[in-house]
Formats: sequence, structure tokens, C-alpha cells
Amino acid sequence: MGERAASGVLAGPEETGTVGETPHTSALKLVTASKRDTILEGMLHAVGSVGYEAASVRTVLDLTGLYRQAFYDNFADKESCYLEAFDFGVERLDGLVAATTAPEESWQGKLRAGLAALLDALDRDADVGRALIVEVHAAGPEALSKRTAAMRRVTDFIDSARQIPGRGESPPPIAPEGIVAGIHAVVHARLATGANEGFRELLPEFMYFAVLPYFGSDAAEQEMEAARA
Repeated sequence: MGERAASGVLAGPEETGTVGETPHTSALKLVTASKRDTILEGMLHAVGSVGYEAASVRTVLDLTGLYRQAFYDNFADKESCYLEAFDFGVERLDGLVAATTAPEESWQGKLRAGLAALLDALDRDADVGRALIVEVHAAGPEALSKRTAAMRRVTDFIDSARQIPGRGESPPPIAPEGIVAGIHAVVHARLATGANEGFRELLPEFMYFAVLPYFGSDAAEQEMEAARA
């Protein structure tokens, strides 16, 4: 765990940098952008692998091969680092989804591509998923507020289906919130019980669940089959 976070980073003899740096030269350096990203990545892997409460600055340093000076040059403590790491992880997922959905023109196509990208990301790195989805509860109210904002963006996209002409009857206003909460609950439960793969297999059922309230059972069946292809 944490190999991606630690790749290319070596530990040095002093708590001020990496191999090849003397205390005099490294003490004059601020954390570079690449080191900062390495620390954020390391925080996500630390929290995802051992839990927020058990993770510590030392855990992050052990994963990344960096030393305390590198950490404290940019972060006051574990909490501030995790909050920024949460934003870092969500922004990275947002970028992945945006790139994947850009070629799609229909609401259904964008939803299918976006969900597939997210589920594939969980299959590649479930620890990061646990850090962003499961352990956010232990990190406190500010982290939960960030999670709520991220889920609100997804809810708004889901409910944009309401504006599509010829769609049929409108679902109740709570429908998009229920769809997002339901998908989140399934993913959360699997991550919380230690699953590290099999998330992409959920795509057909998620598509059915999301499409049904807006387009009816026939369209939902079609989208479920399309997601299986």
C-alpha cells in the first residue's frame, strides 16, 4: 500500500529532506510542488489503509520517504493535511470524470462514462476511495462539509435529466438525492468492509437505479444492458 505515493522518493539521514541533501542545503528549501503532491497522496493512502484515527504524520512520512521538515513546511498538522488531501483527491477524480465524459453528448452517456471512470478508479486504488468516502466521517465536520459539496455537484448533474424534452413524468424533488445517496451507500459499505476490487461490476445496476425515475423501466433496462457491454 502506498507504493504510488512513495515512488521516486528516497529517505535521507536528516529530518529535512531526501537523500543527497545536507542539513544546510535542505533547510533552505521549501517543499516543492512535487513533494507537496507526494505528501497529499501519502496522506490519502495512509488514511485509506489504516484509518483516519490511526494514521499519523509519521505514517505519511514512512509511506513517502520524506521527513518532518518537508511535511511541516506546508502543513500545520494531520488534520490540515487531510483536508487538503481530500480536495486534492476529489479534484483529481473530477478531472478524470470530465475527460471521460467530454466526448459524450447524451445525459445517459455522460452518466455511464462518469460512473465507469469513478468505479474504475476505485478498482485501481481502493485505499484512496476509503480515504475519500469512508474515513471522511472520522475527520470531522469540515471534511464532511467538503464531502457534502462534492455530492451536491453529482446530485445537480443527476437532476439535470429533468430538463430533457420528451422524458415523461417528473420524479419527486428528492429523487436525485436518493439516487446519489443510494450509490454512495453501496460503495461506502463495500469499501468499509475491505473490498479492493469489483466496483466496476456495479455499473449496470447503478445505471438502472439512476435512469429509472427519469426515463422509466424500459430505458433503465436498456442502459443496464449498455453498461454490461
